[in-house]
Amino acid sequence: MPPTTAGSRTPLFDADFIQKLEYLSLVSRRVFRGRLLAQRRTTQLGGGVEFADHREYAPGDDFRHLDWNLFARHDELLLKRFQEEEDLHVYILLDCSRSMAFGDPSKFDYARRVAAALAYIALAELDRAAVSAFAGGIFNDFPLTRGKARILSLLQFLERLPVQDGPTDLARAARDFTIRTQRRGLVIVVSDLFDPAGFERGLDVLRHSRYEPHVVQIYDRREADPDLKGDLELFDVETQTVEKVTVTERNLKQYRAIFAEFLESVQRYCKTYGIGGTCTPTQVPFDDLILKMMRQTGAVV
Repeated sequence: MPPTTAGSRTPLFDADFIQKLEYLSLVSRRVFRGRLLAQRRTTQLGGGVEFADHREYAPGDDFRHLDWNLFARHDELLLKRFQEEEDLHVYILLDCSRSMAFGDPSKFDYARRVAAALAYIALAELDRAAVSAFAGGIFNDFPLTRGKARILSLLQFLERLPVQDGPTDLARAARDFTIRTQRRGLVIVVSDLFDPAGFERGLDVLRHSRYEPHVVQIYDRREADPDLKGDLELFDVETQTVEKVTVTERNLKQYRAIFAEFLESVQRYCKTYGIGGTCTPTQVPFDDLILKMMRQTGAVV
């Protein structure tokens, strides 16, 4: 039986969800293939999939890698270097902070479906995938794994994840992640990015540590355009604080402008530093979002 979300009326990962995952994996030969193809290749001496260049022989080099044809023609000792394709390592940083529980469907449920879909496609392509759950920092991990046979274990891991109290601290989570001894790769941050200290710090840590970040920013349409007026008590789920306010149409207009600027600031950051950025409300079906991401990055065949 597919795992279900405790307390929810419908399964988080039902049979229809699994069927959609299989369709997505068939549509895409490689997740984010176009822009990240160079990351999948490393230059190696000797055998490989594609010739790259030569370099001069140095004492201690293996004679088997010498280009003997070139030596016969020009009396030069040069070694062959080839491009060799490697597994892409896909790391997913999943936001489990309190603000992710908002919405219908909740941002948290939506984010877990997106994370499952991205991991499934990677595993179907014989790449390696891992998921790290964070809020104030990383608190749980599904370790780096390979092969579609691991998808059930991954879905069970995602289904059991709890929402965490306290504010998002993407910078701390990124530091927790980057100090690990692991191969560099693609890091997909799935989050609403409601970080009191600013989302930029965490993404800076990933960039400066030579990972390839991609942002999937999730929000609920009611966050962008709330239907609130009058005297209210607003509760901040990230900081656990309450503030009494009087909401007028002018306040709502200002709020909508601020929220729109927040979304735009994320896209502006991504464009400035040349990293992938996808922004979506939870009302967009998750499989439509994945297809959109693949089209944007050239992964659809």
